[in-house]
Amino acid sequence: MTNKCYCGSNIIFQDCCEPIIKGIQKATTAQCLMRSRYSAYATHQADYLMETTHIPEREYYSKSEILNWATNNHWLQLEIVSATENTVEFKAYFLDSKLQKQIHHELSTFKLENGSWFYVDGQFFN
Repeated sequence: MTNKCYCGSNIIFQDCCEPIIKGIQKATTAQCLMRSRYSAYATHQADYLMETTHIPEREYYSKSEILNWATNNHWLQLEIVSATENTVEFKAYFLDSKLQKQIHHELSTFKLENGSWFYVDGQFFN
């Protein structure tokens, strides 16, 4: 299988986000983690999404709700708007359960802790 990665990197999934999602490699930057998290939504990897959420923030998330949102939407495209060392602004394009086009626009904050990147929180745009 030689499908391009869901994150839009133009690298095949098996050489891009999949090794990060499977724990074979670590995300090296906040943007790399954000891209792998998008791919995790597209491939319904709720465990990875929970594991890469900053530990103090995990209580605000439910693995079943994450999985429900991931599986009820068809993920189309990721657009990186801007990125700094600790933030990534992105637009995630998807079809909702009624096949209506949607855009999830977020400025996410990340934290590097003990050599691993974690998602902390996000500011959402309409």
